[in-house]
Amino acid sequence: MIHLYKKDIINLLPHREPMLLIDELYDIKKLFSATAVVNVKKDSFFVQGHFPENPVMPGVLIVESFGQAAAALTAHGLDRSTYENKLVFLMGVEKARFRNPVIPDCKLVLKIEAIRSHGRVWKYKGEAFVDEKKMADAVWSATIVDKK
Repeated sequence: MIHLYKKDIINLLPHREPMLLIDELYDIKKLFSATAVVNVKKDSFFVQGHFPENPVMPGVLIVESFGQAAAALTAHGLDRSTYENKLVFLMGVEKARFRNPVIPDCKLVLKIEAIRSHGRVWKYKGEAFVDEKKMADAVWSATIVDKK
């Protein structure tokens, strides 16, 4: 079974610290689904200001984590020449629900699935869990574009 760690994910995505949020990608079903891990730490960059006395992972970063996991799943399943010199841009978020706050020190587990693709446009859905408790879910679309 394939298990990708941050050093492997760096080879798939253009994101770098501190914006590379996903730490692992596993249970990969080529171009269909995967599970990702985001280790939300007390020293994560967003904790200092959101909110210092009651730190919570911002919902927008949960959505970004979904997007990064989906981009890594897609890049891992495609021939490298298909995504080399390309970027994946979020096109839209149809639904995003934040059910429980994500508090540092936890392992945020993202279950993502590619719903469909049409050319360079992909649609995904995902659910986020901490200790098997659903924290968030979303449906979003993204596109692969040339670097400019």
